[in-house]
Amino acid sequence: MKLAIIGAVLLLAGVAGVATGVLPVDAALEVADRVWPILLFVVAITIVAELAAAAGVFDAAAARLARLARGRVWVLWSLSVLLAIVVTAFLSLDTTAVLLTPVVVAVARAHRLPPLPFAFATVWLANTASLVLPVSNLTNLLAVHTLGSPTPGEFVLLLGPSALVAIVVTVVLLWLVHRRDLRGRFSPAPDPTVSDVVLLRCAAVVVVAVLPFFVSGVEPWIPAVAAMAVMVALFAWRSPSSLRPRLVPWQLVVFASGLFLAVGVLEALGSGAVLGVLAGTGDDLVALWQVAGVGMLGANAVNNLPAYLALESVAGSPARLAALLVGVNAGPLITPWASLATLLWHARLHAVEVDVPWRRYVLLGLVVAPLTVALAVVPLALH
Repeated sequence: MKLAIIGAVLLLAGVAGVATGVLPVDAALEVADRVWPILLFVVAITIVAELAAAAGVFDAAAARLARLARGRVWVLWSLSVLLAIVVTAFLSLDTTAVLLTPVVVAVARAHRLPPLPFAFATVWLANTASLVLPVSNLTNLLAVHTLGSPTPGEFVLLLGPSALVAIVVTVVLLWLVHRRDLRGRFSPAPDPTVSDVVLLRCAAVVVVAVLPFFVSGVEPWIPAVAAMAVMVALFAWRSPSSLRPRLVPWQLVVFASGLFLAVGVLEALGSGAVLGVLAGTGDDLVALWQVAGVGMLGANAVNNLPAYLALESVAGSPARLAALLVGVNAGPLITPWASLATLLWHARLHAVEVDVPWRRYVLLGLVVAPLTVALAVVPLALH
C-alpha cells in the first residue's frame, strides 16, 4: 500500500506539472507511449509467475535440484544459484525476489540447512543477474528504448560481458561469505505434495515455452500477454479460485506511472544540467566508472528506478548507458530500499519468519556493491 501511495503522490505531482505547462502535453504523451508496453509486460509476466508458483512449478524445480544434489550441500546451493540466475534473466528480478526466495528457504529448512545462504543468493543475484536480458529488469526495458530498440542479441553483446562479470563476482563473494554453512551433507527430504499434477505440468510447459520468445526479438509484452492468457484459461479450468485481483501488481503500476511522469517534470525543470555535472562525460574507463558510481549511489540513496530515470538523459552514449545500468542494477546491494526487489525479498522472508540481520546486509553490501560494479564496468571500456 505504501508503494501505491507514493506512486499516487508522484502521479498527482506529474499531472500538476502538465496542468501548469511545466511539462508540455506532447511530452507527457511521449512518456505514456514509451511506458505502456513496459507496464503491460510487467503486469503480464507477474501474473504468469504468480500462477506458475501457485501451480507448484518453482517448488517442483527446487525439489528436482535437491535430488540432483545427492546430499551435498554445496551442490544444492550451487544449483539454487543457477536457478536464481535463470529465473532472474528470463522472468525478472522481482520474480526471483518474491517467488523463488520462499521456495529456496523452504528447501533449505526441509533439509535442515541454514536458510540465509540461500536467501542472500536470491537477493544478490536478483539484482546483479538482472543485466542479462532486456526483460530481466524494468530499467533494461527503459534503456532498450533509448538505445534504439536493439534485439536481445545486440543487448547481450553490449551488456553480456558485464553481466557475466557481475554474476561471477557475486557468486564468488557469496561462497566466501557462507562457505562454512555450505560444507557437509544433508539427508534427502520427501518431495512436496502436488495437489494437481495436470495443472503443474501444463503451467510448467507454458513457462518453458515462453522463455525463447524473450530472446527472439519480438516485443516482450506480446509473448508475456499470450502466456498470461493461456495461464488464466488454464486456471479457469483447473483452479478458478486462484484467479484473484491480487495477482495484478497494481501498486507497482501506480508507482511506476507516477515516477515516470514526475521525472519528466523534473527534467523539464532542468534537473539534467545538475546531474550531467555529477555524471561527467566520456567513454573511457574512469568516465564509465563515474556514471556507474553515480547510478549506484543514487540507487542506494533513493531507489534504482528513479536513479536510472533521472540519469538516463545524461548518459549520452551506449557505453555510458550500459555503465549506468550496471550501477543501478548491480549496485543496489547496500540499503534495504535500493531496489524494489530487495524490499519484496525482505517482506517474503518476514512472512516465513526468517530474520534478516540488516547490519550484516549493509556491511557486506558496502564491499560487494562497489567491487561488483567496478569490475562489471571494465568490459564496457574494452568494447
